[in-house]
Amino acid sequence: MSYKILCDSCTDLPMELQQDEHIVKVALSIQIEEENIIDDETFNQIDFLRKMNDSKNCPKSSCPSPDSYMSHFDEAEDIYVVTLSSRLSGSYNSAELAKKLYLEDHPNKNIEVVDSKSASVGQTLIAMKIQELIEKGFSFSEVVSKVNEFRDGLKTKFVLETLDTLRKNGRLSNLTAVICSALNIKPIMGADDGNIVKIDQARGIEKALLKMVKYMEEDVIDAKNRVLGISHCNNFERAIFVKEEIMKCIPFAKCFIANTGGISSLYANEGGIIVCY
Repeated sequence: MSYKILCDSCTDLPMELQQDEHIVKVALSIQIEEENIIDDETFNQIDFLRKMNDSKNCPKSSCPSPDSYMSHFDEAEDIYVVTLSSRLSGSYNSAELAKKLYLEDHPNKNIEVVDSKSASVGQTLIAMKIQELIEKGFSFSEVVSKVNEFRDGLKTKFVLETLDTLRKNGRLSNLTAVICSALNIKPIMGADDGNIVKIDQARGIEKALLKMVKYMEEDVIDAKNRVLGISHCNNFERAIFVKEEIMKCIPFAKCFIANTGGISSLYANEGGIIVCY
């Protein structure tokens, strides 16, 4: 059976997967001041970070339309869609609507929409697992069952260099942001059933990253059979540091590093690090 894995553009793919013909990215868009930026292959991360830093307002993201998803449904017999957490974006709901509309005319089509309950490399790991299961010969229904179980076992954590985006979008008071900045406090964040939660904090980015690694040691399960995904927002050297610190104490089977696209850059801001495993 032919297949396509449609990933919304919050999915941060390593270089080798960007060339995979079975994986298609469906673009979200970002409104920053009066400009609308499409999160596709034309996205310029450096230029976007500069514009975001210069803006007093928080950029707003828009999810793909149902038509954006449906336009790919004829490309293969089995269609899998992986979206950003439904708690953070309307991308999942848009994909579900696309599925409903398409199935009205094509009732025998195999389409599954997976709410990643994560973002960035969390979505990437789900796409990779789908492809792995397909290549092992599992049926569509078996892939769906196994990938949802896999999704429920994933853990996502991230450390932010700056709290500016959280301040601009109203999730953090100006006073708190100023105090954290003055004291060099860096939050360690995570995902809880698709919601963003604060796990801890530390003074200085290196201490925060090392503390994140300690939390990973405590909750990782069966690391030797798991893949570690790391994404970074314009700081490859920091991603390498994190990878080395993690691999010192947690024996993951594999690790990949990806640069953040538009939506992940909006969430993480410059210097942010996201891990999923």
